[in-house]
Amino acid sequence: MEKAIVLVSGGLDSYVTAHYVKKRLEREVKLLFFDYGQKALEEELWSVKNLAKELDCELEIVKLPWLGKISTSFINKEGGGENKISDWYVPCRNSIFLISALAFAESYFIKTGEESEIYLGIKYEGELRFKDTTKEFIENMNELSKETTQRGFKIIAPFIDKDKEDIIELGEEMGIDLSKSYSCYLGAKRYVGASFPLAHCGKCAGCLARKKGFKFSKVEDKTVYLD
Repeated sequence: MEKAIVLVSGGLDSYVTAHYVKKRLEREVKLLFFDYGQKALEEELWSVKNLAKELDCELEIVKLPWLGKISTSFINKEGGGENKISDWYVPCRNSIFLISALAFAESYFIKTGEESEIYLGIKYEGELRFKDTTKEFIENMNELSKETTQRGFKIIAPFIDKDKEDIIELGEEMGIDLSKSYSCYLGAKRYVGASFPLAHCGKCAGCLARKKGFKFSKVEDKTVYLD
């Protein structure tokens, strides 16, 4: 079975991507999660640890405190609510994550002689897209991979042309319990006790995108929203 490193956040897109790579593409999966001081770290970790159990695979947690320190995003800083999407942007986040994944893939190759593809769940974002959520970004990162690693490990975004409702419906088709994914940027612990580890605030950009995806899908939204 071929190897695959899947970048995961606990969100819908990466949650379904990991299942898709393991079940449909039949890859041996390693999950890569990034701790960069995000408010929802506790909930995201709960989600990705559960995902690792579901897929019976390894989970590697990478700590990037520096990124959280310099971030201007409400994902890291105080504030939040119904703001413009750029208020949630973490500078160069996907680029930093992918460079880290390339280092992980190359280190694994040096140790074992086994190559890994790198998967991530970024998707079509319409008019709200950033430069690091496009086909061009993935193409450019693959060119960078050729120049920065000895093997040129391939980076793949299988859902880059999909809408969130498409990913939700694929998750339902594969029998995934999507209520165990976590999309909220603010973290439910800011609103309720630990007895509701996967509650969503319902107001942040992540929650609004999740709500919209389920609304346009044929799948019931079982997410607990506080608003």
